[in-house]
Amino acid sequence: MNRMSFGCIKLALLVILFFSMQAFSSPVQTRWIGTWASSPLHPDRVNDQGKDRATLPHSSRTDITIREVVHVSIGGEKLRVRFSNLDGNSPLIIGVAEIAKTLHNSAIVPATARPLAFHGEPSVSIPAGALAISDPVSFSLLADSDLTVSFYVSGASDYVTEHQLASASSYHVASNVVSNEDLNAPQIMTTWEYLNGIDVLAPSKAAAIATIGDSITDGAYSTADANHRWPDELARRIQTNPKYKRLSVINEAISGNKILMDRAGPNALARFDRDILSQSGVKYLIVLEGINDIGHIQTDPSDTTTASDLIRGLDQMIVRAHTHGIVVIGGTLTPFRGFDRYFSEKTEAIRTTINQWIRTSGAFDAVIDFDAAIRDPNHPDTFLPAYDHGDHLHPNDAGYKAMGDFIDLKLFTLKPCQP
Repeated sequence: MNRMSFGCIKLALLVILFFSMQAFSSPVQTRWIGTWASSPLHPDRVNDQGKDRATLPHSSRTDITIREVVHVSIGGEKLRVRFSNLDGNSPLIIGVAEIAKTLHNSAIVPATARPLAFHGEPSVSIPAGALAISDPVSFSLLADSDLTVSFYVSGASDYVTEHQLASASSYHVASNVVSNEDLNAPQIMTTWEYLNGIDVLAPSKAAAIATIGDSITDGAYSTADANHRWPDELARRIQTNPKYKRLSVINEAISGNKILMDRAGPNALARFDRDILSQSGVKYLIVLEGINDIGHIQTDPSDTTTASDLIRGLDQMIVRAHTHGIVVIGGTLTPFRGFDRYFSEKTEAIRTTINQWIRTSGAFDAVIDFDAAIRDPNHPDTFLPAYDHGDHLHPNDAGYKAMGDFIDLKLFTLKPCQP
């Protein structure tokens, strides 16, 4: 072996050693990503889908254990939990809280239970209008799985901060039984009370897809406790694809919500900072909103809202999201002929105008044609019967799956627009 060959080998070994040391010494970059979230609203602002909800009785809002089950999108080994007292008029006092893997219904797997802390303390007092994020806790959270959050409320206000249409069962019983394996004869709720979000510590390339919308995104009339909303269907598809499984999906819809007017919760523009821009790790946003604004034009003759008004509202969401480097994807509005309260030739013309703008204006970074996914091709202003819940406004489980399946995952390779 000549000197040159020996020198090349020596140099190669030094390069390998250098990069090996770099890999060993450089910590893996991570950041917090939302894996589940809900949009809170004042309990007095429920809509038709939420009016029959089972919620906390007024007489049972203190000295109770609440146990809520949520379905996450991505997993991780460290997480944190967010509680909200947005609508409270006095402090929400959580005496103790813990997380655990869900066994079934209100039962947990005791060996997996981990206590939550808040600045090192087991309890927290959350001022009226505020929220609290727990300290990070080590927990092996699987993607596409259920997580149970149990907490003891020792003090609360007259007003509960809740998400009205959970399409999932939660539970409450008297006194502090947070650590019990199961709850004895619990009262069932179909709302999420106080629980506002779950974040996981994920690799830096991970990101969240946020969805904002109304009952069609909230999953109205989907099968309870089955997670058949279209964002759930999207999340499941993502987790089966190695190229995209770093992405989470968080659902920030409110049934009955509008772009411009308060009804169920604040209007979408008013809650945009809270429910989208403040969420952890959002890189993509899917917007599917406007049907309730259009319907209100039909139900209230004094409403002079135009298609141009709603387009300007959608454009504001795009501008504000782009300012934060978020890719914004527009969803076309689905048909509603047959839902007599909303439908007329006038409102159909407004829907058609808005959809034409979504498809052709180039204002959105990309478009998901939900309208094309579930309409009857022979009657484009009508749901395909196989996808119709029955009221001609909302999808059934098959319709929600069709919406989730229609989304091209390549959309989630788009780069954020520069503001």
